[in-house]
Amino acid sequence: MSFARFKRAKCLRAAGSASALKIEEQETDPTIGVVMKDLEFGILPTRNIAMLRLIAIVATAVFAAALASSAQAAEPPRPNVVFVLCDDLRADCLGIAGHPHLKTPHIDRLAAEGVYFRNTFCTTSLCSPSRASILSGLYAHAHGVKDNFTEFPTAMESFPLLMQRGGYETAYVGKWHMGEENDERRPGFDYFATHKGQGKYFDTEFNVDGTRKVLPGYYTHVVTDLAIDWIKSRDLKKPFLMMVGQKAPHSFYFPEPKYEHAFDNVEVKYPDTAFALEGKPTWIKERLSTWHGIYGPLFEWRKKFPDSSPEAVKDFAAMTRAYWGTILSVDDSVGRLVATLKARGLYDNTVFVFMGDNGLLNGEHGMVDKRTMHEPSIRIPLIVRGPGVGIPRRVAMAEKVGEGTLSRDGSGSTRAPVPLKVVPRAVSTPQTIDRQVLTVDMAPSLLELCGLPPLKATHGRSWVKLAREGNDPAWRKSWLYEYNYEKQFPYTPNVRGVRTDDWKYIHYPHGDGTPDRHLSELYDLANDPEERKNLAADPAQKGRIAELQAELARLMRETGIEKDAMPLDEGVKQTLPDQKIR
Repeated sequence: MSFARFKRAKCLRAAGSASALKIEEQETDPTIGVVMKDLEFGILPTRNIAMLRLIAIVATAVFAAALASSAQAAEPPRPNVVFVLCDDLRADCLGIAGHPHLKTPHIDRLAAEGVYFRNTFCTTSLCSPSRASILSGLYAHAHGVKDNFTEFPTAMESFPLLMQRGGYETAYVGKWHMGEENDERRPGFDYFATHKGQGKYFDTEFNVDGTRKVLPGYYTHVVTDLAIDWIKSRDLKKPFLMMVGQKAPHSFYFPEPKYEHAFDNVEVKYPDTAFALEGKPTWIKERLSTWHGIYGPLFEWRKKFPDSSPEAVKDFAAMTRAYWGTILSVDDSVGRLVATLKARGLYDNTVFVFMGDNGLLNGEHGMVDKRTMHEPSIRIPLIVRGPGVGIPRRVAMAEKVGEGTLSRDGSGSTRAPVPLKVVPRAVSTPQTIDRQVLTVDMAPSLLELCGLPPLKATHGRSWVKLAREGNDPAWRKSWLYEYNYEKQFPYTPNVRGVRTDDWKYIHYPHGDGTPDRHLSELYDLANDPEERKNLAADPAQKGRIAELQAELARLMRETGIEKDAMPLDEGVKQTLPDQKIR
């Protein structure tokens, strides 16, 4: 490329000062992006121009390489992940969710600094299937864990396994609950501490990385101690994943002593929907006096049952207060974990996830427990705080580079002049997301946040764009729910359903391909969020039901269901479950 014609410039020297160059006219060589000056000594010879051009090109390349190296060096380290997974925690049992009695300041603070996913759902409301979906990003029919007695397949990909392969140190402490009699380490984890079965609120026997021993104390604090000890002892050169599987607030509900009477003065009644069963399927009424009904034993809080007398509400109230009490200890645990991360300088580079595995019915529609597709059963809490989460924005912050005192926001007084520099910082704006997020979304989302390759197969999608931009126009508008009848807990039929942003359709297949034997359910969630009025028998809704049935069929095909295999529905039974599996 030829150079532009040069104009003459005058070189002026001020007395006692450095040389100054006054450019009368100048043009720029577009190739090298520098201003070429024709000094008063005359036009540069051609060979000098060529040399200057070569020097400029080489200098530009060196500078670009230095920039790239600097940018690479300036990349933030991969985030750590702390994932607290609660068992049977209702979505409304947090302060951030507006609970009138529960105060959860530590959990609420995570939401105040991160993202609160207000409409998060499980795709199967049962502990083991839901946990398997969180790990794998797959529906139960694909990962195969369809009940509480099936192991998570050892050959199946999971986000902890991919994090381990990607250079993360990985640990799991607490309730695993996939394989009742197996407390051995599972694939994907470098450190593993769990127990057989459900565990106990006090003095559970753990297998701590190969050593079985009873760990005395209250479960919530024992697993928190294990997590904190591991975080303190880990290799600081590598990012880490710590998963904490809390037992709380799963039945049977036993608060620790300091919270045993925390809600004694709170009046608790049956929810009024417990008695609004007109137009509902008959099986719901048949469930009232069972292990999963409000007139039944209430997880042993009622000694004489069934009891439908008005006075028996006292047992329901005692059970509910105990459930709440266990949640207070979980909040304390979150506070201790956060304090540990802060003390070790890890908090700002740690993605902190707080989540429940499934929801819980607490008297709604006359039921306790979960498994059904009604809102309290499928709604779960999800809060995520950390780097890359929330709408990013850059702010200018003053940093001191010498001695003195200065508050972070620059408002503090100083005892002496303090050298300052203004530096840009990336921060995230806390926000609430109302789009429908699912358990199967957790694995792809966390892998993206950690900059790791995605799972080979997943039914979920990453919510990272939702978290960073506040919206995703391509986000789902409907999703599939599935649950299979259990002979060990014969109180809920087979369930297949579809939920959109505003509507829900549920039906109950018999299991042998014959027509359903239970009334289906249809709810206008926009106008009836508590699902009081079943519209399935309304002739005016015939077209809507057809649309939702077609959408359900589409979602089943989309998630790989060719032949929907399920057990035969043997009906609701009054027998109690085996003591070992309660």
